Amino acid sequence: MAKGNLIGTNLHPKVLLLGVHTPLNKTTDIESYYQEFLNLAKTYGIVDFEFYAVKLREIDSRNFFTKGKLAEVKETYDQSNADFVIISDQLSPQQERNLEDVLGCDVLDRTRLILGIFEKSAVTAEGKTQVEIAKLNFEKTRLAGHGVHLEQQAGAIGLKGPGETLKEKMTRVIKRNIHVLKEKLAKVERVRDAQRKQRLNQQIPQICLVGYTNAGKSSILNILTHSDILAADVLFATLDSTTRQLFIGTKKVGVISDTVGFIQNLPTQLIEAFKSTLAEARNADLLLIVTDIADPSWKSHINTVLETLEDLDIEKEVLFVFNKSDKLEPEELQKRIEEFGFFGPYVVINTLSKEALSPLKTYLSNWKPKREQS
Repeated sequence: MAKGNLIGTNLHPKVLLLGVHTPLNKTTDIESYYQEFLNLAKTYGIVDFEFYAVKLREIDSRNFFTKGKLAEVKETYDQSNADFVIISDQLSPQQERNLEDVLGCDVLDRTRLILGIFEKSAVTAEGKTQVEIAKLNFEKTRLAGHGVHLEQQAGAIGLKGPGETLKEKMTRVIKRNIHVLKEKLAKVERVRDAQRKQRLNQQIPQICLVGYTNAGKSSILNILTHSDILAADVLFATLDSTTRQLFIGTKKVGVISDTVGFIQNLPTQLIEAFKSTLAEARNADLLLIVTDIADPSWKSHINTVLETLEDLDIEKEVLFVFNKSDKLEPEELQKRIEEFGFFGPYVVINTLSKEALSPLKTYLSNWKPKREQS
């Protein structure tokens, strides 16, 4: 089965999903992490799977799993009749190869799974280019030590000195392709930067929707701006930044942008690939942090968003938008709002109707950027 296609030639492969709790995973809600992992697999299209949770006290540098846990995983895989394995954590190239040797099947990690989803979700030329750069950077790391055949020299007879190894040639080709794609992306970014500078020069307020993936950002944007951006009940339905003019009634409030959603432990190289998309958040006057208040893990989702923004060094004025309030009984909704406590200003909404967005519309209609308040 080719790694570039998780599903391979089998339309309905069975997959063993290994949810791993390692010492490096700082999540306060491991069940939420496992559920997110299952949602990632389902978003990719995996329908036939068996889930198995593994807790590790330490990570083995060679095989990821320690000796006893590896035997446990091997037995579980053999009994599952699965076609391949996906692990909820990130693996080093060596760990991936060694696990494949032990289990006798393809092994995919968290990064490869998310890349597969990104590849399916990217729509615009910019999004597709970002995904391709991320894929090539990932594959470049996988070349290290990838079999003796890659060390064979590819030099021609008669040339002095050792020839170029296949690994070196493949690395050079990947680097060249990344360079070409980055130049292509830079052209798109220059156009986007020019648009941003024009808005800044015109003092147009900029609002940005950020939040955990599948919190409802695109649905909010659609209702506020009468747009038809894809808003599906899956993770990473939106990869490409979308900016629209925002009117509340007849008043132009500014422009509003949607961004890629966050998840727990988003691989750093994937954040790097989408920095141009997330630049909308960096230049915003106001961040709308959208949260699915009905999700049992809503608090950890907020923490994930805040931590990601901190990692990206983005510090802006924020409004917390508690979405999907219709899914909770009034008593439970009030309890969760009280638990929210000191975080900051908030509104409670749902996207079932335009009227249900009234608290957000009222806030935005009265809001002014801090630069206009002085």
